[in-house]
Amino acid sequence: MLQHNRKRPSDLGRLLRLIPVNAWIAAFTVAIVAVAVVVLVMWVRRGNEVSTARVAHTTITPMQVRSIERIGQWEFLAVSDEEIVDTVSRGFFGDSELIRIYYGTLRLGIDLTHARPGWITMDGDTLRAVLPPITLLSPDFIDEARTRTFYEDGKWTPADRKQLYLRAQRAMSRRVMSRENIESARRTALAQVDKLLRGMGFDKISIRFEEGAAR
Repeated sequence: MLQHNRKRPSDLGRLLRLIPVNAWIAAFTVAIVAVAVVVLVMWVRRGNEVSTARVAHTTITPMQVRSIERIGQWEFLAVSDEEIVDTVSRGFFGDSELIRIYYGTLRLGIDLTHARPGWITMDGDTLRAVLPPITLLSPDFIDEARTRTFYEDGKWTPADRKQLYLRAQRAMSRRVMSRENIESARRTALAQVDKLLRGMGFDKISIRFEEGAAR
């Protein structure tokens, strides 16, 4: 008697046959919806990235130039200094002497009110800026409240004390307005102005200082 060898269906196969057709359709529908949701989320994210992308400016308006110029004095280096100044007055009955100590903070930077007309322009797609020289932002840097008399002998007039003040002022200015300090202020200025312009949306930037010595 011939016997037919038939493979027995696996347990998984029997289990799958027991699932109704409607359940298969529901599962397929859920999968399609899930895929659609993922695609939609990816599309929305991509759209947001495009909308928030930084757009480089290709021109600068007069209003933007005025907003920069309104900064006025822009400090890039502050140096604290002190100066001892003395004076001697020769007299018939003896000499008089006055020694005073002056303290001050000297601030180096640029004054954008001194910028030349057209100091910032577009050259093709490059923004070019020509900065005014590094200068001492204020000549009134001596803190008179901290001024001290180290030694005083004899009588001295307000004019005499004024002359000592001016001598201290000139000496401190010469010492602080050194080449090293000016170069340090220039480097900081270039970095800060570049940062400002890039923050306004400009990518291609060329910055230099006016020709000539610092004022």
